[in-house]
Amino acid sequence: MEQLVQLINNYKQEINSTEAATPDAVEAFRIKWLGTKGLVKTIMGEMKNVAAENKKEAGQLLNEFKLFVEQKHGSFTLGTSSIQEQAAGIDWSLPGDPTPVGTRHPLSMVRNKIVSIFQRLGFAVAEGPEIEDDWHNFGAMNLPEDHPARDMQDTFYISQDPAWLLRTHTSSVQARVMETQKPPIRVICPGRVYRNETISARAHCFFHQVEGLYIDENVSFADLKQTLYFFVQEMFGKDVKVRFRPSYFPFTEPSAEMDISCLICGGDGCNVCKHTGWVEILGSGMVHPKVLENFGIDSNKYTGFAFGMGVERICQLKYRVNDLRLYSQNDVRFLKQFTGIV
Repeated sequence: MEQLVQLINNYKQEINSTEAATPDAVEAFRIKWLGTKGLVKTIMGEMKNVAAENKKEAGQLLNEFKLFVEQKHGSFTLGTSSIQEQAAGIDWSLPGDPTPVGTRHPLSMVRNKIVSIFQRLGFAVAEGPEIEDDWHNFGAMNLPEDHPARDMQDTFYISQDPAWLLRTHTSSVQARVMETQKPPIRVICPGRVYRNETISARAHCFFHQVEGLYIDENVSFADLKQTLYFFVQEMFGKDVKVRFRPSYFPFTEPSAEMDISCLICGGDGCNVCKHTGWVEILGSGMVHPKVLENFGIDSNKYTGFAFGMGVERICQLKYRVNDLRLYSQNDVRFLKQFTGIV
């Protein structure tokens, strides 16, 4: 026990006389005293040579010595850090630089809002591949090879195999759902689509859609209208006016486009609404019986409605965005305007 006390006192004197002003010196100190083969671990091994009646006192002494060495090492570490900071000109008393807060992309926010509204009505989310075959994109949707409506799509075909293409609408997801599920079916299909169009403020070669499909017994056009009325009020507010106009889509009959009163001018007329006071936001209609029959669904028993909207158009109206190209340019000046918007 006396030898142990004397050894610890000698070590303390050596440590107190040690200086470690550089990172290398601090590391050398750590290896010598606190390393795997350091002197602290070695002296701990002397416990076996201490008499049984002195082991408690020896243990306290050794623990105190270990704590002493660790504190000394810590002071050396802080000292060298301070020297390095001073050399680098760091003043830790200065306030820190603010970290900019990020935000979701406006298209993501609008898409999530649309999905949330329809999920509250019982619609499930369905997704599918962006590289699609001709059948699911066109044929199943009542567009045979010679159908003139194909010319409206401006399709990107895969050059190695023209039977494959970049989907022109998320109706292909509806086709895959009807292929694998039996009525009742109630889904929305959000996703990115592609069309070979000239990029401008009003058009782009890729954009985003959310399409919906509801098939069950006794589904009527009134169900479609009430569903879309609810969506418009939840997305744009209770004061927005709605109107339906007859239209044509090969996969629905009857078909209609839905307009809302222009949010920019309040219905008075502006460049956005082409001075009509109305802006078209989506297409809709009752699912064509041939589409149901393509998937073995009895069109005499089941009816359904479908609708589709462009996320960019909804975002444009909601946030007054006047150029579609802004969505994909990743300009921080544009994106930071949506910070804090949920």
